[in-house]
Amino acid sequence: MRGMGNMQKMMKQMQKMQKDMQKAQEELSHTTLEGTAGGGMVTVLVNGNKEIIEVKIKEEVVDPEDIEMLQDLVMAATNDALKKVEEVTNQTMGQFTKGLNIPGL
Repeated sequence: MRGMGNMQKMMKQMQKMQKDMQKAQEELSHTTLEGTAGGGMVTVLVNGNKEIIEVKIKEEVVDPEDIEMLQDLVMAATNDALKKVEEVTNQTMGQFTKGLNIPGL
């Protein structure tokens, strides 16, 4: 019967970890991260769900003769912001899988 006590304890720990993971995911969804390009000429804000919530473009970078540069800056700022989300997500969610040897995690 000793094994049953250990199993119940482990199940409680797993349930707590699941709740903590859900809370962390919820907090991540409310996190806002900023990516920039061109020395701040283009700024992209994203949330923890990797959704773009705002794009800011300074007027002086808008050149009708060089649309490609503006496109590149928007793309670079977006990629910068998404990279930051990935880093924060890995830091936040990695605490739950650290030390666990579960396939697929």
